[in-house]
Amino acid sequence: MTTRRRNPGEFTGRHMLIITLTFFGIIIAVNMTMATLARSSWTGLVVQNSYVASQQFNRKAQEGRAQAALHWQGTLTVTAGVIRYVLVDAAGKPVLPASVKVAFRHPAYDAEDRTIELTPEPGGAFSARQAVRDGAWIVEVDADVGRALPYRQVQRVFVRDGAIQ
Repeated sequence: MTTRRRNPGEFTGRHMLIITLTFFGIIIAVNMTMATLARSSWTGLVVQNSYVASQQFNRKAQEGRAQAALHWQGTLTVTAGVIRYVLVDAAGKPVLPASVKVAFRHPAYDAEDRTIELTPEPGGAFSARQAVRDGAWIVEVDADVGRALPYRQVQRVFVRDGAIQ
C-alpha cells in the first residue's frame, strides 16, 4: 500500500469545501440581512387599493379645483417647538375654522407619522406646542371651515433646527 504525500500548499477537496461553504454562507447572511431590513422599513405602500384610488382621482381633482377657486392662502410655520397655522381668504381676512388638524408624514416610512390637533388663538391663528424632528416631512393640514369638505393643504417641508426651512 502506498501513501500519497501531500505537497505543502496543495489545493485539496477540503479547501474547495471551505470556499464553497463560505461563499454560500456569505450570500445567505446578506440575503437574511436585506430581508430583515426590508421588513422593518417602509413598505412602499401608498394606497391600499390602486384601482379604487384611480376611480376617485377625477372626483378629488374636481374638489381641488373648487378649493383653488376660493383663492384662500394657508400659512404653516414651525419654530421653537410651536406649530402655527393661519388661513386667510382672497381679501386677506382671516378665515376662522372650527378646527385644524396637521398630519406630519415621513416620506420614507410611517413609524414617526403623527396627527396634531391645533388649538385656536385670538386673531384666527391655530397653534400647538409640539416639537418636530428635523428632516423631510409631508404635511397635510385639514381645516374644518364649515363646508362639505375640509380645506386641505398638502406641502412637503424640510425641518432643520426645529424650524421649517
